[in-house]
Amino acid sequence: MQQETAIKQGIYRHYKGNYYKVIGEAKHSETMEDVVVYQALYGDYGLWVRPKAMFLEEIVVVGKIVPRFCYADEMIP
Repeated sequence: MQQETAIKQGIYRHYKGNYYKVIGEAKHSETMEDVVVYQALYGDYGLWVRPKAMFLEEIVVVGKIVPRFCYADEMIP
């Protein structure tokens, strides 16, 4: 049985360098897909949603595997 991964609320750093505040999780009303609700901590401080699986995935950047978002509450800019 696969265990659900809960998204910890707090500050995350995107692999491109910007910071975001995770507000929580939600469900897509049509597909019931799990999504993460987060707010940019720059610019117009817009609200965003992204599929939870994509938020948690690792990607390849310059030949290195890195998380798309990494928890950074202790590293607030």
